[in-house]
Amino acid sequence: MTDRRLLMIPGPIELEPDVLRALAAKTRSHLDPEFVETFGRTLGRVREVFVAPSAQPFVIAGTGTLAMEVAASSLVEPGDAVLVVDTGYFSERMATLLDRIGAKVTRVTAAVGRAPELAEIEGALGSGSFRAVTVTHVDTSTGVRAPVREIAALARAHGALSIVDGVCSVGAEELKQDEWGVDCALTASQKALGAPPGLAVLAFSANAMERCRARRTRPASLYLDAGEWLPIMQAYEARKPAYFATPAVNLVASLDASLARIVQEGMGPRVARHATMARAFRAGIAALGMRIVADERVASSTITGIYYPEGVDASLVAAIGAEGVIVAGGLLPAIRAQYFRVGHMGAVSASDVLATLGAIERGIVRAGGRAELGAGIAAAQRALVS
Repeated sequence: MTDRRLLMIPGPIELEPDVLRALAAKTRSHLDPEFVETFGRTLGRVREVFVAPSAQPFVIAGTGTLAMEVAASSLVEPGDAVLVVDTGYFSERMATLLDRIGAKVTRVTAAVGRAPELAEIEGALGSGSFRAVTVTHVDTSTGVRAPVREIAALARAHGALSIVDGVCSVGAEELKQDEWGVDCALTASQKALGAPPGLAVLAFSANAMERCRARRTRPASLYLDAGEWLPIMQAYEARKPAYFATPAVNLVASLDASLARIVQEGMGPRVARHATMARAFRAGIAALGMRIVADERVASSTITGIYYPEGVDASLVAAIGAEGVIVAGGLLPAIRAQYFRVGHMGAVSASDVLATLGAIERGIVRAGGRAELGAGIAAAQRALVS
């Protein structure tokens, strides 16, 4: 029997067949005219997905953490004050890497499952002069969605750059980079963009690019310097070959295939589809008597953290896997042993949501807990047709 298990973790995610075909195609030279066309088209599609027609896109071989490093290293200098809006594990990672480059970091925090209040953020901004404000749009550890539009407006009002970590949001949550005045938005290929892991994707506003050019010092890292990548991206978008470091040719081709699907679906309908899938999934979880980590008012459409039900421990993750669906364990240190995580993004469908809930129901029983079989599925079905 083949091992046909559904991947429902918060990245990597299930991939569409055409995306896999692009990944498996014969590798071309990075200077091949066909690849030059593919890369240039990909960069244009990044603008469409970020809803940022005036922004400068970057697609660089690396992970989401590399995207964070490129943003921080290019836009922040040693000694700069940066305000980090902290919603979980990856907000803390941003604070750590900012500290590594010598920034003076101030955090605005909230209780687990919540986002800091806008008044607290504004109060912190009023306490000093900040080079930038960073915010994780959706923190993969908690499923908390931060109010990016409002935070970007506060940053702009106080003369600070806004840096948005959209690794677990871009391609599924609403983001209108140009309209909202976001200076830098970033993500990675393996989550809601629906491509394999391995690409860091960013978009810099004109203001952010000007700040890069006006730096007092050069970034310490050559690879992380957006200024070094800028002429390469500009050349490929103009359909001219260029070289700084060899691009991940097949990964770029697979990203192009996935972005074509996203653009065809349209960002409005895509955001609405993800909201529907999230609502149905959480209706099923509630019907099973389980609580989610994120406060409902800030719960994301891409990932849900779920506390283990009474009498069940972390063995539930393996039990669900044995029922044919792969989910993720906890990540946030404060509650790591108390919850698990389910990703529902990208090509996710109603059938995927129902299959996942069924596996969770059976997994709870297998792990020694109590669940009314079918209750979660029935609740999700009702939500899907309401």
